[in-house]
Amino acid sequence: MLVVTTENIPGKEYTVLGEVFGVTTQSKNVFRNIGAGLKNIVGGEIKYYTKMLEESRQVSVERLRGNAAEMGADAVVMMRFDSSSIGQDMQSVAAYGTAVKYIEE
Repeated sequence: MLVVTTENIPGKEYTVLGEVFGVTTQSKNVFRNIGAGLKNIVGGEIKYYTKMLEESRQVSVERLRGNAAEMGADAVVMMRFDSSSIGQDMQSVAAYGTAVKYIEE
């Protein structure tokens, strides 16, 4: 299923079905959290957290696609991400957009 961040899909006309979402919440491994705390002292990228967020985005987009498929959508337009921390140990990532159905000509 095509997922785009743009409002229009070149060469396609479609009707809007509605909003779709995909959400995941990940928790940090306590041992990696200690390592991240040490990295915070010296600075630099915390690769474990970067990897966790990349995986969270992938999971949220797959769930978004599943939500759109359940609605009978052909594509999702205007896809965006939102993320937030829940306490100190969890990160939530949401993918959201608009499910659309192509108009057959």
